[in-house]
Amino acid sequence: MGTLIPCIIAGGAGTRLWPVSREAMPKFFMRMPDGESLLQKTFNRASQLDGVESVLTVTNREVYFRTVDDYRLLNQRNLPLEFVLEPSGRNTAPAIAAAALHAQARHGDDAQLLILPADQLINDVAAFGAAVKSASKLADEGWLVTFGLIPSRAETGFGYIEKGQALSSEAFQVARFVEKPDAATAQDYVAGGLHLWNAGMFCMRVDVLLAEMEIHAPQVLAAVRECLARCNTKEGRNELQIELDSATFALAPDISIDYALMEHSQKVAVVPCELGWSDIGSWSAIRELSSADENGNQCNGQVVLHDVTNCYIDSKKRLVGGVGLDNLIIIDTPDALLIADADRSQEVKIIAQELKRQQHPAYLLHNTVTRPWGTYTVLEEGKRFKIKRIVVKPQASLSLQMHHHRSEHWIVVSGMALVTNNDDEFMLDTNESTFIKPGHTHRLVNPGVIDLVMIEVQSGEYLGEDDIVRFTDVYGRVPEAAKV
Repeated sequence: MGTLIPCIIAGGAGTRLWPVSREAMPKFFMRMPDGESLLQKTFNRASQLDGVESVLTVTNREVYFRTVDDYRLLNQRNLPLEFVLEPSGRNTAPAIAAAALHAQARHGDDAQLLILPADQLINDVAAFGAAVKSASKLADEGWLVTFGLIPSRAETGFGYIEKGQALSSEAFQVARFVEKPDAATAQDYVAGGLHLWNAGMFCMRVDVLLAEMEIHAPQVLAAVRECLARCNTKEGRNELQIELDSATFALAPDISIDYALMEHSQKVAVVPCELGWSDIGSWSAIRELSSADENGNQCNGQVVLHDVTNCYIDSKKRLVGGVGLDNLIIIDTPDALLIADADRSQEVKIIAQELKRQQHPAYLLHNTVTRPWGTYTVLEEGKRFKIKRIVVKPQASLSLQMHHHRSEHWIVVSGMALVTNNDDEFMLDTNESTFIKPGHTHRLVNPGVIDLVMIEVQSGEYLGEDDIVRFTDVYGRVPEAAKV
């Protein structure tokens, strides 16, 4: 049996969980009540499986640094971390093809990929481990194995897998994949006992997977092969990054692994399991994670309610008052408020899609934006000014850069800053400040062991994040004009 390689697929924008999930801060970074993100929980489950010696992640290169930050907090075994970094999302078939080609080259034909979406919650970790062992045995026999969840209710929001011939007491050949059904059909599926929820988790030998893709999805495989031939690879002591070429990756078909391969292959098996699973796909799914009070309400934050029933209210910063409400979802963030009928929580994605169409920043970013070196928060902005709170991690550095259209006034709130301003280099201590003129080359470094916290006041005719000319950057963002 070959090496088992967990492959975490961390993609998608999670638009149904707007305004907390946004394109540049997707739902797998959402913190659960225990403080861990969905991504961290997936990494924990994967890294603690028997025989696992490395973890592979396919994700967008824009969220790479945040992903690494989440992993490093948990990687107690110091497992090697491998990353395939996508320049843009092309669905799961190209992502899995890239992972398989990489795993084949690095770990051999008999390596097994355990494909795990980053945004799922699994409460029964022991049952998950047992299901993976069953799936791994089948994968070694040449099956493309999927995990089928025994349905607990008639759910219209999931795809289903129909069981075929029994392969063992623990597995079946897949008869067919079924699209999301209507309510009556879903009820029949649950009553009949032949159908399982499609969890989107798989276990497959890379040689079998690639051979089947060669038959059923040759365009996907050819495009990804070409892309990997042009990739940029960086390897450190305990980490490997494969950055896919943007021009060739854009030519890969935008298609899911189910449509491209699983629905066509005759080598697909399913392991039925009960894992305490949730896909955390909507605010209705989130509310199921917490218990309700005597009025059916679930509240996070300070609330004052009168005649309010069956509502989910999440407002960590502001007091919420409610009168005469029923069956609502209310999500408050510093820059956006969602109010939705709880029975229509799937339609929240329409709001996010419309914001994207309008190019409103609330579809992409929060007020607090994560960058490789730390975070910045927009406190206030007007026609010719913007005020930010900047937090730079210890030993971290912003790029050496210049702005054409704005000046910047920096004030150190706590910590210490090493500042480059044209030809001058100097230290700023707490309560000290400096001024950066337009056209001046400048850099900000935190040389200390605690966070550097600063207030930045920008002033000028144009304050967009794309008014940055980078000269050197320790995070590889030169010459590409990525945002700071």
